[in-house]
Amino acid sequence: MTIQTTTHLNFRGDARAALEFYQSVFGGHLVVNTYADFGMPAGAPGADKVVFGLVAADNGFRIMGYDVPGRTEGAITGGGSTRRENGTTVTDQALFVSIGSDSLDELRGHWDALAVDAVVVEPLAASAWSAGFGMLTDRFGVTWSVSVTA
Repeated sequence: MTIQTTTHLNFRGDARAALEFYQSVFGGHLVVNTYADFGMPAGAPGADKVVFGLVAADNGFRIMGYDVPGRTEGAITGGGSTRRENGTTVTDQALFVSIGSDSLDELRGHWDALAVDAVVVEPLAASAWSAGFGMLTDRFGVTWSVSVTA
């Protein structure tokens, strides 16, 4: 028996933009179904919002997302802030998305793309436990922890 875990992010109106962005960063294919696709009248408020979204890449990257019905503030549900303070990570967010790779070069490419309009919490650099570690909160409010795993 195998189990696969996929992070599912909850957005407030910008799931499509976030998923398209993640596809541009990690590659793969994008699936987006709207509330209208599942029967909501096309002209109803929110019918064009995402009820099911998925980015899946051959390299193993997978992430899901949807728009919380009736929410349009544009920030991720459960969002908050993350910062470094006195050498520790301080956060009120419920989760981080963690990605790892054997290659710093591969991570740097993803990091550079995610970092556009992001808040860097910890720059991508060598650390005591990894040849490369960094943390940032992207333009959609998702905090990413990236590290070299080899």
